Amino acid sequence: MEEKFLQIDENKIRYLESGDSQKTLVLVHGLGASAERWNKVIPIFAKNYRVLVPDLIGFGYSDKPLVDYTPDFFSDFLKKFFNATHIDRASVVGSSLGGQISAEFTISNPHNVEKLVLTSPSGVMEHSTPALDAYIMAALYPNEINAKKAFELMEGSGEEVPEDVVHDFVERMKLPNAKLAFMSTILGLKNSKLPASKLESITNPTLLIWGVDDPVIPIENSDAFVSKIQGCRLFKIDKCGHTPYVQKPNIFSSKVLEFLDDP
Repeated sequence: MEEKFLQIDENKIRYLESGDSQKTLVLVHGLGASAERWNKVIPIFAKNYRVLVPDLIGFGYSDKPLVDYTPDFFSDFLKKFFNATHIDRASVVGSSLGGQISAEFTISNPHNVEKLVLTSPSGVMEHSTPALDAYIMAALYPNEINAKKAFELMEGSGEEVPEDVVHDFVERMKLPNAKLAFMSTILGLKNSKLPASKLESITNPTLLIWGVDDPVIPIENSDAFVSKIQGCRLFKIDKCGHTPYVQKPNIFSSKVLEFLDDP
């Protein structure tokens, strides 16, 4: 993987790139995360795709301007990222917040998206969950104890969360404007649900992947996507929480590649 930087609207944006295929795959991380969250699957995808993984503006090591972080703002950012990296058409995989952003981007720019993979996407959940509340608390008060508790709750597996994951999250949340960007995004999400009319407008081939034991955005929320997006397929991963590409990377990548390779 190669770490790269580019400018978007005078903001420095960091991203990872791997692979040299003519086919492009863009991975979009979730709330409070960074490109590294995809580390376990990037090498697998890079065998068949040119893989680009941005730190969303406001997160990771990309700049964090003082703006309103709404889904529309992120969708517009993704369009500019496509332009800046000379992507005309790509398949897009988005997780959680990144799933909602990827859906919004596809709705606005259907010609830029070959296929769409949504992993436990936000956008339809009506109420918060204890795991999400713990994650927000960890972002507001970033220390090893809060972060470890939040990640253990989100994965829901009872397994030990790697220390580097906890440490990196704490360090990123201590960066200038990181908390402001995080909380602005939370407020933006509360005011920007994905209505049925929007989901029904998605005609790009779509795969929905959800951990059966997801405590952050429970799998019951998948119904709204499957019932409204034409031809949407749902793949459930047993004994898995909110981040199947971290917890079950081989199953996750295998299913995504199978979907992308399907004519």
